[in-house]
Amino acid sequence: MLRLKVLIVEDDKTLQSALAYNLVKEGYDVRAAFDGAEGLELARREKPDLIILDIMLPGMSGLEVCRILRRESNVPVIMLTARDKELDKIAGLDLGADDYITKPFGMRELLARVRARLRVREGGGEAGQLGFGDVAIDPERHEVRRNDQPVELTTREFDLLAFLVRNKGIVFSREQLLEKVWGSDFGGGTRTVDVHVRWLRQKIEPDPEKPRYLLTVRGTGYKLEG
Repeated sequence: MLRLKVLIVEDDKTLQSALAYNLVKEGYDVRAAFDGAEGLELARREKPDLIILDIMLPGMSGLEVCRILRRESNVPVIMLTARDKELDKIAGLDLGADDYITKPFGMRELLARVRARLRVREGGGEAGQLGFGDVAIDPERHEVRRNDQPVELTTREFDLLAFLVRNKGIVFSREQLLEKVWGSDFGGGTRTVDVHVRWLRQKIEPDPEKPRYLLTVRGTGYKLEG
């Protein structure tokens, strides 16, 4: 059986070594880079199933690497940051990262997040088509099409959209969406949900400024109609 490939982009040699050791123990095929430019080159050449990407890198920052990757691929990205600042986390999520974890972190937590991001690729998808309006979702293939044209979503965007489509018409608070989509071990705030909703609207709504499907319920949260 082909092993899933994880790329680590981290300039701290001790941490990179620890991450690689534990990921290999978990059965992953691991590649590693010490700076942003090398990481981007490896991502393009090796086509990993997931990338662990530090924000603070020599030369090209992790944020810039993520920005470029998102133009080319929807590979899941978990960002590492040494700074516990909401703005850093939101910047990464805004650029397309699927998750983030603040240093120092426990290795079990990191591995749990890796497993969660790779679950669909490992066969955790759900058979059957979902959809609304001119949008069709294939959970098994992890694909979204609008007007029969492919829509590139990050893993987290896909999970959020699929969850809302499966629960059409039901209003969920931001806290409920964090629990259902991100999981109880996610350390971010509810602003994360707003960021992903805004980004989804840009990709699936005819007019993102006047959403038809992904609706805000003032004072409560969000729901999907269609």
